[in-house]
Amino acid sequence: MQDHDAPRGASAAPPDASHLFPAATPSAALLSGHDWTGSSLGPLPQWCPALRAAASWLASSPVPKWLAWGDELALVYNEAYARILGPKHPTALGASLRTVWAEAWPALEEPVTAALRGEGVYREDFQLQVHQGDTVSPAWFTFWYTPLHDEQGAVRGLLATVWETTDKVKAQQTLAAGNLKLEAERLAQQQEIAERYRLAALATNDAIWDWQLADGQVVWNPALARLFGHALEHTDAEWWLSHIHPDDRPRIETSIHAVIDGHETAWTGEYRFRCADGHYAHVFDRGSVLRDAQGRAVRMIGAMLDLSSRKAAEAALRYSEQQFKALFERIDEGFCIIEFLDGPHGPMSDYVHVLANPAYLANAGIANVVGQKVRDMVPDEADAWVDIYRRVLVTGEPVRFERELVKTARYLELAAFRVEPPELRQVAVLFQDVTARHRAEMALRELNDTLERRVAAEVAERLRTEEALRQSQKMEAVGQLTGGIAHDFNNMLAVVLSSLDLLDRKFLADDPRARRFVDAARNGARRAAQLTQRLLAFARQQPLKPEPLDVNKLVAGMSDLLRHSLGGGVQLETVLAGGLWRTHIDPNQLESAILNLAVNARDAMPEAGEGRLTIETANCHLNERYAAGHPGVQAGQYVMVAVTDTGTGMPPDVVAKAFEPFFTTKEVGRGTGLGLSQVYGFVRQSGGHAKIYSEPGHGTTVKLYMPRLMGDVVVVEDVEQAPAGLHGDGQELILVVEDEPSMRALSVESLQELGYRVLEADGAATALRLLEAHAGIALLFTDVVMPGMNGRKLADEACRRRPGLKVLFTTGYTRNAVVHNGVLDAGVHLIGKPFTLDELASRVREVLDAV
Repeated sequence: MQDHDAPRGASAAPPDASHLFPAATPSAALLSGHDWTGSSLGPLPQWCPALRAAASWLASSPVPKWLAWGDELALVYNEAYARILGPKHPTALGASLRTVWAEAWPALEEPVTAALRGEGVYREDFQLQVHQGDTVSPAWFTFWYTPLHDEQGAVRGLLATVWETTDKVKAQQTLAAGNLKLEAERLAQQQEIAERYRLAALATNDAIWDWQLADGQVVWNPALARLFGHALEHTDAEWWLSHIHPDDRPRIETSIHAVIDGHETAWTGEYRFRCADGHYAHVFDRGSVLRDAQGRAVRMIGAMLDLSSRKAAEAALRYSEQQFKALFERIDEGFCIIEFLDGPHGPMSDYVHVLANPAYLANAGIANVVGQKVRDMVPDEADAWVDIYRRVLVTGEPVRFERELVKTARYLELAAFRVEPPELRQVAVLFQDVTARHRAEMALRELNDTLERRVAAEVAERLRTEEALRQSQKMEAVGQLTGGIAHDFNNMLAVVLSSLDLLDRKFLADDPRARRFVDAARNGARRAAQLTQRLLAFARQQPLKPEPLDVNKLVAGMSDLLRHSLGGGVQLETVLAGGLWRTHIDPNQLESAILNLAVNARDAMPEAGEGRLTIETANCHLNERYAAGHPGVQAGQYVMVAVTDTGTGMPPDVVAKAFEPFFTTKEVGRGTGLGLSQVYGFVRQSGGHAKIYSEPGHGTTVKLYMPRLMGDVVVVEDVEQAPAGLHGDGQELILVVEDEPSMRALSVESLQELGYRVLEADGAATALRLLEAHAGIALLFTDVVMPGMNGRKLADEACRRRPGLKVLFTTGYTRNAVVHNGVLDAGVHLIGKPFTLDELASRVREVLDAV
């Protein structure tokens, strides 16, 4: 709407505008004398013709009138309306209608807006809240609103004719209140008369009795026969009393005589009355005493109301309520009744739970819902729930549906119906939690949607698992083979080393040249023994001595050894994790494994001095998915050591064979191919896992995963070994048990050379007989792997017969007889084959001297 108002002025005094109003009225003086320059209307001479005409018309009217003009609805009014404004005058002149009547604007806005749309508006006795002094109070007005148009015909304002009708309305209200009071009194009288007639009508359906107190005769109406089966018109009072139940009779007789003998006129009582067929009917009896002029009771008239039907109905209702309560409390489904409320969002925009059974919590996951409003319980979901149940309430049509209760992540199956009558504004809801079924359906739907992709992934995963299993089985088979070879090889090396030691000790003391040849042969045998130890390590059959270990300390302590082994051309870095878990492992073997990996990494890096080797520790968790793809790996927590180089890397086919014994990519003479296989066997024997990550041209990382130590482990301190070369005193007797003749002969010879008396046996049976025959045997020196009864079982039986007997085992291959899960059994002494004469002397002395 364009603004045709004149511009605002700021002159100090209003210009003479008396000629604008033809009549010299108080209103003309009021308007012409006001300074309009500060209002949105501007000075009077600049008002548009339409505005001046309207102002002139209201100025000449004795009736209260006002007009509002322009976008701000600037107010112009006459002297009569100023009296209505009261203290708001004269500041209201030129002010915005919205501001002047701010307290009443919510009610005025609608009719004003209608007039500005070009509509004529009439309101009679329209109530407004207006300021009167310091308070806001109601007032009533009758007014016409007429649109005001400018010269172009556009609505620019409105003209109002106003009468305040507050006094009239209040007088009408007072009159109406008086009329209501009179009407209420008239209705009360009518109700009293109607009640008397109603009671009289009811009495005709009751057993009416008329008791003449002088002679005790009672007259009955026909209802006595109809209700109770007694076809009698006349009885005496004793007949009536005799038909009252014995348990009720004393109470009724006492109460009715108290009324008769006293000064009261009304009596009531409830009792059981015997019918003609013998059963008792529940009766409510009431009577009135008629007295003579002296106040003596002469007559009593009353009526007996049969309560049997009502009592039966009450009993049936109680039974029904009990059934409902039992059903309400015991059903598995949730049940509630909700009642709609008018809320801030509009009529019936909220509801409150007025009833809920115990299963509500089990199904919906929300407790104590009675008294809770849905917009307080689930504010983000309330609109949707209100819409559903409000439709049920309005239409009366039941509904069944499924919906998620997002707050508790429950998916519910619901049924709702209206509780009659509709005026209750209640809806009953029965529901159950179908989250499991819904998830199963969704999972099935997803499974069907992605079946082909899942089948392909499952087949690929199965192929990977089968390949990993084949590789694991191959490594296991190779391990068993190498373990058996190592056992036989150890036995042969034991014969060679023992023979060389005895030859050197007995016959070569004065022949340096021959001793050089023996030393060379002995060094070769020792290197062969180291080779067999690596084979046993791969086969996971070497005896281990695990202990609780801080891997960070072990790696840090190896720094000098590693730098010396790597040389100056390789830069060594260590990245040690804070808070590293402990593991339970053989520290010497782990140190050997890390050193082995470091040397292999050095050999894979160029010799230009730019190589870098990184040793890193970390806490790791191998999950079920990882374990499923790597047979033999247990899911759980591990301590990880990673050795990473910047070398040439390996292609996938080489990585797949890297842990196999005798496999090497080095040129002839630079390696045996047993280094990585020894590391692999040691880690697996320790319950861990080894994994190689490599890519040609980008280096290699070997990760060793060792199980986290979860509990406290008792550390068995090593008994200090006796110095090598200690001999016997010529009196100590040792029983040697060995099934291999050459090894047995050399063992006997070696022990005799060391100063011990020796008995020998080729098996367990012979040994037990010698043990029984010679009480002086101080030590049982037995091989572990023998035909029939092995060395461990022989030792157990010998100790059973001779408690306190010392035992020393020897073997080249344990086969779990004295070593389990790679750990030497507690209290077991073992010397592995092959051994030197000095090692044998030291170990025998240590066992014999042990407490």
